[in-house]
Amino acid sequence: PKVVQLTLIDKQILESYRSLVEGLGNYLGFGYEIVLHSLEDFKHSVVYIKNGEHTGRTVGAPITDKALELLVYFYETNTTQETYYSFNSKGEPLKSTTIAIQGENNRIIGLLCMNFYMNITFYDFIHEFIQNKDSAKENKPITETFASNVDDMIYTTLNSVKKEIYNNPNISSSNKNKEIIFALNNRGIFQIKDSVSVVAKLLNISKNTVYLHLRNCEDDSTK
Repeated sequence: PKVVQLTLIDKQILESYRSLVEGLGNYLGFGYEIVLHSLEDFKHSVVYIKNGEHTGRTVGAPITDKALELLVYFYETNTTQETYYSFNSKGEPLKSTTIAIQGENNRIIGLLCMNFYMNITFYDFIHEFIQNKDSAKENKPITETFASNVDDMIYTTLNSVKKEIYNNPNISSSNKNKEIIFALNNRGIFQIKDSVSVVAKLLNISKNTVYLHLRNCEDDSTK
């Protein structure tokens, strides 16, 4: 494999993977090392890394011999990913995945690599995924609606918002629908096509009333 001359679009594609590396690292926890390689410079291919302590690498580290071997394999077999087991420099076992990142004209311009540190204790592994009592107090669990269709999602979200509004004694009865519309707007519900009609029907109010409250939302945001 040879180094790749990256175009502007190639560089933008690689840059977009930085948030993926950060997000995967935060979600999976410190047992997983996530690495973004650019094939523009094999000597300093690591352009972003999360949890690099397991292999002792930082930004600017070179490409690995295994990654070079996989590049040959990718081109020869027309595949774009491979999962395998390896060891770090301390002889500690890793479960690894290398995924090809394709740029313009389907050229491989980078690699996304994930290395799971298999010596992590079971306690530490589980602790990454389960909130303890202290963190639960600080971070209220989030409810996410996984509906089979968009109307069900709107219905479920509306019911959740209604419960919050109706249980709030500081909101008068005459303002409850307005506050419900405000809350739904803040949750992005009205970005969905025909959501105004659905919400109006569920609240038993007119579409014009919904639009009136939405205009008030915009007026309040500009003040």
